[in-house]
Amino acid sequence: MAANPEAKMESQLRLIKKYPNRRLYDTKTSSYITLADVKQMVLKQEEFRVVDAKSGDDLTRQILLQIILEEESGGVPMFSSDLLSQMIRSYGSAMQGFMGTYLEKNIEAFQQLQKSLQDQSQKMYGDNTRASQDLWTQFMNLQGPAMQSLMQAYMEQSQKVFAQFQDQMQNQARSMFAGFSFPGFPAQPPAKPEPDTK
Repeated sequence: MAANPEAKMESQLRLIKKYPNRRLYDTKTSSYITLADVKQMVLKQEEFRVVDAKSGDDLTRQILLQIILEEESGGVPMFSSDLLSQMIRSYGSAMQGFMGTYLEKNIEAFQQLQKSLQDQSQKMYGDNTRASQDLWTQFMNLQGPAMQSLMQAYMEQSQKVFAQFQDQMQNQARSMFAGFSFPGFPAQPPAKPEPDTK
């Protein structure tokens, strides 16, 4: 009889329990850990799940948001106030789900670009992590304007695609509801066929 794939995946998942005293308990190491330890798991791309020790509720997103808040509070923040305001405005709108997917895909594309550049430097300079990091820093210092230009072009292209998507949605909505009349809105007359110019 084949093993249940969900059970296998669940066994590979590192389980962390959060207690009412706000302490995090790692069931793999049988020890208490900190948010910094959870951040290291994220950086190492370890699969984990944080659950409430009493109720069993999934708190993974809450813990990840807490890590982001700490990162944003210290050092150099990644998100401007303007970006955060725009994200807040997206909650509750019809585009909320699309916004999350849009951000996720853009971050994935950026990380793939970064990984590709890091892989190239590793091929050229070997597996010297420190040299690779120094090279990456130097590259970004020298190529910063070019990278910003590349990212700006990418974002402009994304905005064009998004604008086209909006136009398509509006046109589809207009064609779907063209024959209906709504209180307070006059019914749209059907589109006139273009005259034959032959």
